Amino acid sequence: MKFELQYTDSKTNARAGLIHTDHGDIMTPIFMPVGTAGTVKTVHQTELKNDIKAQIILGNTYHLYLRPGLEVLEKAGGLHKFNGFDRPMLTDSGGFQVFSLSGIRKLREEGVEFRSHIDGSKHFFSPEGVMDIERTIGADIMMALDECTPGTADYDYAKKSMEMTHRWLDRCIKRFNETEPKYGYSQALFPIVQGCVYPDLRKKSAEYIASKNAEGNAIGGLAVGEPTEKMYEMIEVVNEILPKDRPRYLMGVGTPMNILEGIERGVDMFDCVMPTRNGRNAMLFTKKGIMNMRNKKWEFDFSPIEEDGASYVDTLYTKAYLRHLFHAKEFLAMQIASIHNLAFYLWLVTEARQHIIAGDFAVWKAKTLEEISTRL
Repeated sequence: MKFELQYTDSKTNARAGLIHTDHGDIMTPIFMPVGTAGTVKTVHQTELKNDIKAQIILGNTYHLYLRPGLEVLEKAGGLHKFNGFDRPMLTDSGGFQVFSLSGIRKLREEGVEFRSHIDGSKHFFSPEGVMDIERTIGADIMMALDECTPGTADYDYAKKSMEMTHRWLDRCIKRFNETEPKYGYSQALFPIVQGCVYPDLRKKSAEYIASKNAEGNAIGGLAVGEPTEKMYEMIEVVNEILPKDRPRYLMGVGTPMNILEGIERGVDMFDCVMPTRNGRNAMLFTKKGIMNMRNKKWEFDFSPIEEDGASYVDTLYTKAYLRHLFHAKEFLAMQIASIHNLAFYLWLVTEARQHIIAGDFAVWKAKTLEEISTRL
């Protein structure tokens, strides 16, 4: 994997770049749709590629490990061949999912023991084991195993957790270097900065991660309960240290507003379940603001979902029809809303890139934030 930093905004830290992978190039800043179990919920791969214009999607190590399982994925030739998406993919380490199972997991230096949320069976993730799992899944970008501390963690816990994440990273790197990709294309390993909401811990973690000279770096443990302004502060602390010639990935964030604020602070890559999850629950993000498609105000509104929307569904269907589908509990409602929201997110980061290149990102961002934050 190779990263080209192409443009930097003169008034902010916003950047535009290009990530080269063996499955294609990724223009940054980029939003990555989340395909937890090998699929972006309710969306076909052809829609992801042709309409939403997704350049990269995510898979989830925890979920794919449990089902379909590693034997199926390996016999299929990896996740790309299994799910038919031939563009770049990234897998998280499964750490966030495991650590969210606080009642059914045991954490120790060797790794984490947990019980499956599906059938209660017992499993163990070590840094080495996660590297082997991600090799088998075959994503272009692999994440190191870390512990994601809650935003409310006290200082001592956050410090101990961060230090263990660093030790686990060293083991991940060793295993990564000892093994080879399985399917004939290269894979990159991204370490993850932790440290909760404590600037000195974040600084120390960013310095440790930067010293590993990885092909890209991630910022984890944010948008997990801490105040939004604290999240932005931590991004600024970390991005002062992470190398400028490598992509920076802010994990699990977030709203369109969060994404624009992250871009302004020098983040290149984002992912979040929000566009599809909120879409399935009738919330649409649009260029003019946020719509709840169950509201009665749309009952007789036969105008397009969005006049100049980013997706074909925006002009094909009306607000009244989409409202009807949600009230009738039709699956098509969730599909339309998911396609719309994902296309909007990809439109947003593409516009941000164009304005970074044009040199007027700050002006565009201020105007756009006001518009997209409006409740319609």
